Amino acid sequence: MNKKVLIVLTSHDELGNTGLKTGFWSEELAAPYYTLTDKNIEVVLASPKGGQPPIDPKSEEPSFQTDTTRRMDKDTILLDKLKNTIPLAEVKMENYDAVFYPGGHGPLWDLAESATSQKLIVDFYTANKPVAFVCHAPGVLKDVKVNGKYLVNGKNVTGFTNTEEEAVQLTNVVPFLVEDMLLKNGGIYTKIADWNPYAVVDGLLITGQNPSSSEKVAEELLKLI
Repeated sequence: MNKKVLIVLTSHDELGNTGLKTGFWSEELAAPYYTLTDKNIEVVLASPKGGQPPIDPKSEEPSFQTDTTRRMDKDTILLDKLKNTIPLAEVKMENYDAVFYPGGHGPLWDLAESATSQKLIVDFYTANKPVAFVCHAPGVLKDVKVNGKYLVNGKNVTGFTNTEEEAVQLTNVVPFLVEDMLLKNGGIYTKIADWNPYAVVDGLLITGQNPSSSEKVAEELLKLI
């Protein structure tokens, strides 16, 4: 039996009140998608609204392109999957071995507030299945509790740093700062120099600091499944 991983993408495309667009960060889908599929793991994409999730236009700028994003741009199978993501409410945890959340700023608005997403994460975690988040995606853990305690409480975690948010000048635009939230919820938060690849594993919970950590997080996920 082939292993199967669910990737959950944002459906949110408004960057606060700036009038600019956001969505998911393309490298944070492309890197884990190929890390997994190249090892014959089946990957299914879902999003809160289903259908085509918004791609953060900034992540498509030439300076942010990587080998995996260029591969994605030519991959008709993946592009077709993206057009047809499953609505999150229709996802059944039983059908998957793990779940992976890419970042981009979008998840801070929709997935962080989604009771459907929160329940799904708890379902995976309590069924002893790995849950992985990269960059802004650890933000979706904001209200996730297991047995009345925040999932991140007492866990080693990382996520997009306050100084990285400052560097992209969105500190006052985002609904909350990922680093601050993880600390507030009792996470044992660590980070390395901004923009360097860094992933943290604590049991079934895997978190990555920034876009360049996407592949590392997926490699850690592979080890657990």
